Amino acid sequence: MVGPVLPGRPGHLTADQEAKLQELWTATLQVFGVQAPDRPEDAEDQPPGSGTATPDKKSKKKKHSMFRKDDGASADLNDKYGQSKEFQQVLATQDPEKLRNAFWGMVKHDHPDGLLLRFLRARKWDVHNALVMLIATMNWRLKDIHVDDDIMMKGEGQAVLDSSSSNAAVKREGKDFLAQLRLGKSFLHGTDREGRPICFVRVRLHKQGEQSETSLERYTVYTIETARLLLAPPVDTADYAPVKFMIKCFEANYPESLGVVLVHKSPWIFQSVWNIIKGWLDPVVASKVHFTKNLEELERFVEKSHIIKELGGDDPWEYHYVEPKTDENERMSDKSTLQRLLDERRSVVKEYESTTQEWIANSQNRMALQQKRNDLVERLRSGYWQLDPYARARSLYDRIGMIREGGLIQYYGEPKTASPLGASPQNGSHPIEPRADDVD
Repeated sequence: MVGPVLPGRPGHLTADQEAKLQELWTATLQVFGVQAPDRPEDAEDQPPGSGTATPDKKSKKKKHSMFRKDDGASADLNDKYGQSKEFQQVLATQDPEKLRNAFWGMVKHDHPDGLLLRFLRARKWDVHNALVMLIATMNWRLKDIHVDDDIMMKGEGQAVLDSSSSNAAVKREGKDFLAQLRLGKSFLHGTDREGRPICFVRVRLHKQGEQSETSLERYTVYTIETARLLLAPPVDTADYAPVKFMIKCFEANYPESLGVVLVHKSPWIFQSVWNIIKGWLDPVVASKVHFTKNLEELERFVEKSHIIKELGGDDPWEYHYVEPKTDENERMSDKSTLQRLLDERRSVVKEYESTTQEWIANSQNRMALQQKRNDLVERLRSGYWQLDPYARARSLYDRIGMIREGGLIQYYGEPKTASPLGASPQNGSHPIEPRADDVD
């Protein structure tokens, strides 16, 4: 069962929300160095985010304010991770094209509008604060955590190789990463009543100090990124160190990506721990945490047929880790196909960006341009799944058949389509039926 599409998502925006989205797209593309069509000669003197190609003086002033240097009065009160300062440093030092690539790397099969809207919702529709958060996140993916060029590209297979390394530090990280997978400390399986993928976290299996903090963080990001691959439209989605990192991920780097947290049969001592953790959380995130004491309470959120037997439900599925196969990433060595698919995706991305700029600037033809954007989203979505086996190492969920070729997702019964079928040999099929639902 899939829940209703919530407001503030693609195709379900008020006029004011759509204007905010357009404003954020304008600023984002200018940070990425994407020049607007028919840009005026004096545009070079305008800072990024200063407006569309031909703004009037009023809008120019408004857009310029999005790139203000925060003083104490104007700074985002929710900026507990120091992203405003990081934002200014990134603008001054980071290559715009690298930020652009990081953004489209994060999009994968998602709706590009949906991704921007998450940042807007997380920052209460304040465009400047959403932009700060977005750019800081891209920098985090690029420089700090290396999501797409390391964690997801190398995957579990690299951890197996690292676990036999002659370098003691590399060997420890590889072993620690694999230990968490083999334990089943957390795993993905099934959907709740809203159609959202479920991530089970067996807190009892975590022992402080057993794995390094770096391997814990890597494992956390790997799990979140893998969970994002399971999303299909129109779904909307006492050791404090790993808890703090997980909170930062969802609040600062994966905004509006958490549907609900169910704490099931927690021991009495966790209540005092929760009082501490709750103080760290954004109130919106805290409101998504629910405590369940028995199967009946759990069934309010998840159908009994989708609750695993380990928790008293009817689903017989059990977690068993399947080791990586030596040849499972063979296609990643086919660099010519990888390059061809990347070039094709870049072409679709470029067309989407230019169409988005037209959609912002041309109010007379906005409906037709939005339709064209929807068509391009479908090509990006299906094209990603053609690229996926050449750019992402196979995971446990590929090996057990949960993630299948072409983005088919199968937890139980027939596979669920995560992208339109019928993709051509080129990068993305021509759209079958445009859908503007958010993946959340």
